[in-house]
Amino acid sequence: MSSTDKALAFRIYMILAALFICSLVVSNLIFQKFFTWDFFGLYTFEISVGILPYPITFLITDLISEMYGKKMANQVVTVGIFASVFSLLIINVAQGVTATPWSPIGDELFDMVFGATVLAVLASMMAYLFAQYIDIQIYHFWKKITKGKHLWLRNNFSTFLSQFVDTFTVLLLLCLFGKIEWGLFYGLLISGYLFKVLVAIVDTPLMYLGVGLFRKKFKLKGYEELDLS
Repeated sequence: MSSTDKALAFRIYMILAALFICSLVVSNLIFQKFFTWDFFGLYTFEISVGILPYPITFLITDLISEMYGKKMANQVVTVGIFASVFSLLIINVAQGVTATPWSPIGDELFDMVFGATVLAVLASMMAYLFAQYIDIQIYHFWKKITKGKHLWLRNNFSTFLSQFVDTFTVLLLLCLFGKIEWGLFYGLLISGYLFKVLVAIVDTPLMYLGVGLFRKKFKLKGYEELDLS
């Protein structure tokens, strides 16, 4: 690969990493708002708005795993952990200062919105660690088993299991911390998991499109991965 192509591949990797980190951090900040969604009369979802950007992270890690390899995908996950911790520190500092009398957002409202963020980030980080590393491991397991064929298989099978681990762990910790009532646990678990599975199925064509564009642009043979070293 030429130096020009390598520079372009690195820039794309940085963009994907930035989208990944943004989606992860934002999902932790907005999780306290819940909504319902009637899926064509077949099922009514009750889910947090924090779940909306989260499936993007799994699509990105799968794409990075496919095109850049396991090491680069794990690297993005690790960076995401540091970004989450840093966002938590910023929020704590913001909560520690007193709002002025004329501030449009007072201390009470600010604490109401961001007060549970510490627990959300901790719960999300633990679930995130389990789920993302599981996703990457399973993805490469199926890639090895299928000898690089059947992209839809590894993309979906890795996401299905990892998303269940993520949803279950987050809800379990939030219930243990008293942020969500136990009576809501199973309903939110089913809704959250089904929603993520639905998104995983829908984003499969996007995965094929992304991989196809990568392989065409960088003239990759077979299932060759990009080497940024």
